[in-house]
Amino acid sequence: MNRGHTTPPPQRSRRSGRIAPLGALLLMVPLGAALLGPALTAPATAGAFAPYTGRGGEHPLGTDGLGRDVLALLLHGGRSALGMSLGAVAVAYLVGGALGLLAATSRRRWLDELLMRPLDVLLPLPSLLVISVVAVGWRGSPVAIALAVATVNVPAVARLVRAAALDAASGPVTEALWMQGESRARIHLGHVARSALSPVAADAGTRITLAVFLVASANFLGLGLDPTSPDWAVSVSRSSEGLLIQPWAVLAPAAMLVMFTVGLNLLADRLLARTRRTREGAR
Repeated sequence: MNRGHTTPPPQRSRRSGRIAPLGALLLMVPLGAALLGPALTAPATAGAFAPYTGRGGEHPLGTDGLGRDVLALLLHGGRSALGMSLGAVAVAYLVGGALGLLAATSRRRWLDELLMRPLDVLLPLPSLLVISVVAVGWRGSPVAIALAVATVNVPAVARLVRAAALDAASGPVTEALWMQGESRARIHLGHVARSALSPVAADAGTRITLAVFLVASANFLGLGLDPTSPDWAVSVSRSSEGLLIQPWAVLAPAAMLVMFTVGLNLLADRLLARTRRTREGAR
């Protein structure tokens, strides 16, 4: 009997098999709205209709406090809400991943300290404080807000990548590659960086969720985009005063944000579980 190989219980396999389609469905709705929405309807215009009208007729989800069609806002607000978040995470992984990988593979102690100690200073800074400072100088700029969110995530990403790559960088395989005369790029990117992919993939779902939360918080508090923007978080903030009169103006964009984060994490968990079973089967 092979004691090293463990087969997941059938009940757990069936449960994870049901989670994947659910996660994909939850993720497809907000992504589809963000990608295809602007091509399906014209932008919502303030004052075009009566404010806070209920569902029905030409307004399936009613109108908001500015008299804009909620469905049109929903279809036009995803690109800013998700685009800023995903862009911020991409920048954080590019910058933080490069710094963490360089620190892990460096054979000089002083270079490791030079790279990581300044990041330790940035790590405890409150995220919303950094975004607030950026908003003072570049108010309403989606690029500035995305870069601020990326900045507060870079230290955590760098520490994660460094910790994940440190064992591989000092392991026997790396030493053998050095002795064989392999190039630095092949050793660092082909072996060390690849060994850190699993922890990075596990962190990606949580990191994107955090970025969505920070971008939405900045927009909700008025630190991000213009208050008349169709962004989902801005719509929630703008229509919160009329929640009891026209709840769909708040619930619809809030549901989009919730579906995106929940669906993304369900798919990430499913992918990690499948990768783990593949590795256990290979043993």
